[in-house]
Amino acid sequence: MLYIKQFTFSPIQENTYVVYNDAKQAAIIDPGCYTDAEKETLVNYVADNRLSVHYLLNTHCHLDHVFGNKHIAKTYNVPLHLHPNEEVVLQYAPTSGLNWGMPFDNYTGKLIFITEKDSITLGTDVLQILSTPGHSPGSISFYASQDGFVISGDALFAGSIGRTDLPGGNQPQLLKSIHTQLFTLPPSTKVYSGHGATTSIGHEAATNPFFKN
Repeated sequence: MLYIKQFTFSPIQENTYVVYNDAKQAAIIDPGCYTDAEKETLVNYVADNRLSVHYLLNTHCHLDHVFGNKHIAKTYNVPLHLHPNEEVVLQYAPTSGLNWGMPFDNYTGKLIFITEKDSITLGTDVLQILSTPGHSPGSISFYASQDGFVISGDALFAGSIGRTDLPGGNQPQLLKSIHTQLFTLPPSTKVYSGHGATTSIGHEAATNPFFKN
């Protein structure tokens, strides 16, 4: 069984997730910890729960989702896993940080490229990779069918969708991603988004204003 711990970090209020199983094997997804205190909070949670971090994963590489990549990679000696189309977004993130008045040290280590053909395994537990581009060119979501949840990054929010006015954004592509990759999941599937509250596939399919028609 997989468990989720959510943290909300930085002035951008990004949701960072620690996913772990009964064997204490863990993946850290989109570490948005910006301040030293936020980094300490995340590391302390891992230590207090005696977790062993096996993966560092990005749903996509906009600055608010990658602030803590370097710190997590160094602390746990794990490389970054991301979609190949996100490499250019990762490289641009420090420039974005300067533009937003939030400079940071970017991750520059080894990159492990993952696509919808791959999966993330923690023991016998599996996170399936869904291709959900549109908010950014290589956005992916992580779906745990056995535990009934999906981590959607900035593709789908409670009552909204990800913005598409940033470089590489494409609204028709995002709407198609949500319709074909997320709304086809069981209605009871919990959606853990990159920002805001947890929701469900059924609720969003029925009420999300971007899909009224």
